[in-house]
Amino acid sequence: MTDSLGPRLKVGVVVPATNTSVQPEMEAMRPRGVTNHTGRMLTADLSISDEIGSLVNSYREATYQAIESLTPCYPDCVVLGFSPEIYWDGAEHHAQVIASMQSATGGIPAIMSPDAISAALDAYGARRIALITPYVPVGDDTASRFFIDTGYDVATVRGLGCSNPALIAHVSEAQLRDTIKEIDVRDVDAIVQIGTNAAMTRLAAVAEQWIDKPVISNNAALYWHALRRSGVEDRVHGLGSLLADH
Repeated sequence: MTDSLGPRLKVGVVVPATNTSVQPEMEAMRPRGVTNHTGRMLTADLSISDEIGSLVNSYREATYQAIESLTPCYPDCVVLGFSPEIYWDGAEHHAQVIASMQSATGGIPAIMSPDAISAALDAYGARRIALITPYVPVGDDTASRFFIDTGYDVATVRGLGCSNPALIAHVSEAQLRDTIKEIDVRDVDAIVQIGTNAAMTRLAAVAEQWIDKPVISNNAALYWHALRRSGVEDRVHGLGSLLADH
């Protein structure tokens, strides 16, 4: 039998307990006949500055438990709506991380931030990027190195300096706007934002109009990649050129 509300696609979404941005942003991106089903990871609001190693380790175990809570509803794919643990081990270990997540989902496609953003950059033909993260310098360096090691030229990186995960959702559109203006150097092909608890999808769509280049928000890239990998080609308007044109 076909799911009555999600006959085209059921998207599982895993988010940390501290995250309040992924669920509402991805609901706004949903095409007709697609449903989202969220599993929350039991994670503490640890300091990104002082306890990032503990934070990353807590994400790993909590991720598997959240995936386990989702699989009984038989999602067609699982979006991993978080960043730190995915980037932390570096590009050389990314294949192992993917394999681990695919094992946890029982073979259901796992949609992860680096792959989604890479697919988005390929859609635009962009190689030189400016990067926005929500982190303090240790997280900025880890994320920047990941993109460099996967073949991108990172012209500049700016962290928003959030000291713990819950505070990332408090970053204002004004602060994000000012950060985009600051890092939009002339020879950059695209602006990339990582950190799923920063609600940037709406602003990214607006910013593309005044800087005349792609602005890729983490949540838009994740959901776009989930739709396209699942064969849903609907154009979603008002939330940026990635969802509208690619």
